[in-house]
Amino acid sequence: MRRCPKIKKVAPLRGKRLLVTFNDGTMKVYDCRPLLETREFEALKEEWLFRTVQADGGGYGVSWGEDIDLSESELWEKGVAVESDEAAPASPDGQHGSPIE
Repeated sequence: MRRCPKIKKVAPLRGKRLLVTFNDGTMKVYDCRPLLETREFEALKEEWLFRTVQADGGGYGVSWGEDIDLSESELWEKGVAVESDEAAPASPDGQHGSPIE
């Protein structure tokens, strides 16, 4: 089984998506919307909380505080590869962001 690259950085996008940059330079967009219907992730429906996403130390995943996280393999396997000019992080007011729909 191929090992996943580690996460270098993550940025929230509008539409409850994440722009994930891996240490090999690959950028992927991961759609969190399906997760929001589960008990473990429902708190991320709150925009202010969703925007607090951080890459974990060592690049093994991303997290929102101490209770909500996603692994690098989930983000790698289910994320959609994009070019750097196709995606832009959401602004703090959540009104602007990726042109990807």
